[in-house]
Amino acid sequence: MSSLSPTARVILGLLRSTPRTGYDVKRVTDFSTRFFWGASYGQIYPELRRLEAAGLVRARDAPRGGLRRRVYELTREGERVLDAWLVEPSELFEYRDEGLLKLFFGEHVDGGDLETLVRRRVEWFEAAARLFRDIAEELGPIEDPSGDVLRYGIELMDWNAAWWRDLELRLTDRG
Repeated sequence: MSSLSPTARVILGLLRSTPRTGYDVKRVTDFSTRFFWGASYGQIYPELRRLEAAGLVRARDAPRGGLRRRVYELTREGERVLDAWLVEPSELFEYRDEGLLKLFFGEHVDGGDLETLVRRRVEWFEAAARLFRDIAEELGPIEDPSGDVLRYGIELMDWNAAWWRDLELRLTDRG
């Protein structure tokens, strides 16, 4: 199993395609991997420093308009470590859904409030599916694996919306 932290994995992967600042890494994750692999500024900047100290990335100063900026790029060792991680077996699966957690404790909630929770989850997943479809439309056809991930996201959001709609019907039938 890789010794890379979860944040290091996303950083190295993003730096593989092009050098980026910490801000750029965060911006790209906010519109791509955050839906399944998030990273905060509080994780990104310390991790960039660790990766630099480990010789996996190198940084150069690239000020812009009086702003201090450091641009990071992969080193050969960083590429080697990323390549090794990409082909090792995946052992981690983590899914966090606050709506499911609330549903798990739903016996402690009034029936009307539980129905509201379920309706909100339906709306949330429908909105997420629309967002992913908008992203797909804006980007156009993507034939590389990232396009497959986007299609997975759309289908997963559609499935979740359908599951919560079905639960909504079951709750209505019970009540």
